[in-house]
Amino acid sequence: MSDHIIYLDHAATTALDPRVLEAMLPYLTTEYGNASSIYTLGRHAMQAIDASREQVAEILNCRPTEIAFTGCGSESDNLAIKGIAQAAQKKGNHIITSSIEHHAVLYTCQYLERSGFKTTYLPVDRYGRVNPEDVERAMTDQTILVSIMYANNEVGTIEPVAEIGRVCRARKVPFHIDAVQAGGALPLDVSALNADLLSLSAHKFYGPKGTGILYIRQGMRVLPQMQGGSQERGRRAGTENVAGIVGAATALRLAYEELPEVTPRITALRDRLIEGILRIPGSHLTGHPTERLPNNASFCFEGVEGESILLSLDLLGIAASTGSACTSGSAEPSHVLLAMGLPVELAHGSLRLTLGKENTEADVETVLSALPGIIEKQRSLLI
Repeated sequence: MSDHIIYLDHAATTALDPRVLEAMLPYLTTEYGNASSIYTLGRHAMQAIDASREQVAEILNCRPTEIAFTGCGSESDNLAIKGIAQAAQKKGNHIITSSIEHHAVLYTCQYLERSGFKTTYLPVDRYGRVNPEDVERAMTDQTILVSIMYANNEVGTIEPVAEIGRVCRARKVPFHIDAVQAGGALPLDVSALNADLLSLSAHKFYGPKGTGILYIRQGMRVLPQMQGGSQERGRRAGTENVAGIVGAATALRLAYEELPEVTPRITALRDRLIEGILRIPGSHLTGHPTERLPNNASFCFEGVEGESILLSLDLLGIAASTGSACTSGSAEPSHVLLAMGLPVELAHGSLRLTLGKENTEADVETVLSALPGIIEKQRSLLI
């Protein structure tokens, strides 16, 4: 195995930026106060949280009071969906989402269904795009929430969320965007996106694990999902993770400061990966060819198992991902790929390569020189 790891799984997580760690360190060491305390150490902690809230609000183009910090992106999704649904259940019980959402959204909707809510799971086209007209057609007088992701975590397709938001605004239905994959990559102006709620996770943009962000438009009634103290304006009980909050805000600020420089470079690397891999016989690009995340290159290969490709790449020091989840020794094909209409056999041969700011042209060329032989070998083993 190579000593140098070529990390191409940035959709799963990213390395903590050293500058983010530096910003966090005081709150892990000397500035350890509880933000609810009135003495100096506590006030320092609260000042750091307030400053972080302002940084995040500036990027999202919203009020600092509309930002709540959570424990992760999944918690942000849960708080948004359960919080809105439970607060509005006297008005209606219908939720609209898509068939390709992250499980943090799908499983939350299924949880609510067990207590009387109804969910419409909208179809997508072959590129994984939701049609805003389908959202409008699915609405009833019982619809209390629409939740659609900004960009898909597996295939990288960017959804027409601003248009969907306009539909929701016209019908006065709250609109939640799961922007966990889009954070640090796409614009997050909540007014332009017509968002009422928007979820982010710090570890997707070189921030710490264990910190999420939820934008809640002023006037939205959201019931808290954790009972206890009155932290986060009563929306999320628990002593604040000051270091994590500072890290999340710092990482988000750096990501958007560096976006004009980083995005063109990563997009060029992505396009080189796509061009090279599509030369492999029996290879198919998944997701939208142009409306996709700048760092996402995702494929399916005929006659090969995705897990086998991953293991072969790993032996060469290349970290990648597949849309299939391997459980109890049997691989379940990705719900995203099946919703896009791919045959089960093809969906089993999925590969996701997601680039980061530290990746180089040499990394891409290494993958392009290794992958054709891996695919050929795996196919020969299955014959």
